[in-house]
Amino acid sequence: MDTGRTHTVVASPLGELTVTAEGGALTGVYFPRHRGMPAVEGLGRRTEEGFEEVRRQLAEYFAGRRTRFELPLAPRGEEFQQRVWRLLREIPYGRTRSYGELALELGDPSLARAVGAANGRNPLSVIVPCHRVVGGDGRLTGYAGGLERKRFLLELEAPAAAEAGRLF
Repeated sequence: MDTGRTHTVVASPLGELTVTAEGGALTGVYFPRHRGMPAVEGLGRRTEEGFEEVRRQLAEYFAGRRTRFELPLAPRGEEFQQRVWRLLREIPYGRTRSYGELALELGDPSLARAVGAANGRNPLSVIVPCHRVVGGDGRLTGYAGGLERKRFLLELEAPAAAEAGRLF
């Protein structure tokens, strides 16, 4: 990837994804009408070059052949947000966690709302799997790309979840 701020558009089953990078690392993956997406002038120069690996890994993910992304990431956020985003990357493919469970992993069950806020500001949708976070009762709750996209991503990963529950 280019060392300056750049972006490209990647086709996906959920619509075109705007992918941003800076200094050779991904800084954002945004859906159309994504809450929190930077203004067009903040995306940097549009280019097709340097995003080949991102395209390949996203295509593999949407085809059901990739369960984890291996890309250099540089999301911008406060230290607490960064901690939450690191935890999101540890949620296994096909599994979910609640905001409360993530708060417990951070050492303080009272942080569930703060976890939700950090989750909602995750700039790397799909790559950092914020779609795997659900309400304490298992219901789908907020998603910057919209609940229909969240449902699609969880259903895409559902075969792995079903397989994990089988003994044979």
